[in-house]
Amino acid sequence: MTRIAPAWRRGTTALALALACSPAIPTASADAAFGDRSLRIGHRGHDVRVLQSWLTRLGHPTSVDGQFGPATRRSVRGYERGEDLRVDGRVGRGQARGIRARVERGETSAVQPATGEATLSADGRTAVAPADAPQPVKDAIAAANRITTKPYRYGGGHGRFRDSGYDCSGAVSYALHGAGVLDSPLPSGALTSWGRSGRGEWITVYAHGGHTYVMIAGLRFDTSGRGEEGPRWRPERRSPRGYVARHPAGL
Repeated sequence: MTRIAPAWRRGTTALALALACSPAIPTASADAAFGDRSLRIGHRGHDVRVLQSWLTRLGHPTSVDGQFGPATRRSVRGYERGEDLRVDGRVGRGQARGIRARVERGETSAVQPATGEATLSADGRTAVAPADAPQPVKDAIAAANRITTKPYRYGGGHGRFRDSGYDCSGAVSYALHGAGVLDSPLPSGALTSWGRSGRGEWITVYAHGGHTYVMIAGLRFDTSGRGEEGPRWRPERRSPRGYVARHPAGL
């Protein structure tokens, strides 16, 4: 007579066999190859060293110590800002593939990025410049802060820098004037050919015929976005698609 094992024992045996026959589940390892896992602060290992080395090669100098600390996160965020990616200081597998592809193509960057970034103040309206920012960048942020209580007004800031309200190009012109890189206000269309072509290290103006905004030390200054209209610091992301990127020489 064949004995039939109790149901609970049969279930336990089946589970053990399933686990024995299943492929091993990969775990995060300090010996992981670059791109095998998502990297974030607190991770360490060979893949972190590769990341740090490649960030340096791409123009974001990083100590190659194999430890993903605050300094490495700042470099990652600098890379993300420069590539118009979501700025979260983490390197997912897709982003790792992008970094690898750039390195394999032999790309390098002659421009050294900002090591700090502007942050919103506790008042939620003004911004704080990073301590390592050049003085013109700090001056641009201070100027922008002065008009964050002003309303949106079409044509505002075009006739003169000081006005009762500002539109997009008037607000951007005001911040650039504060940095000492613009002598008179410009409309958005004219800003498409102002300064130098491409993204800057600290200041980048995005413009087309109908709108313009400026990124200063990684924070967007714009008249449109979430919340009230008018010249405000906008922490949410905005796509640069369709805009021309320009920057002041040396910044």
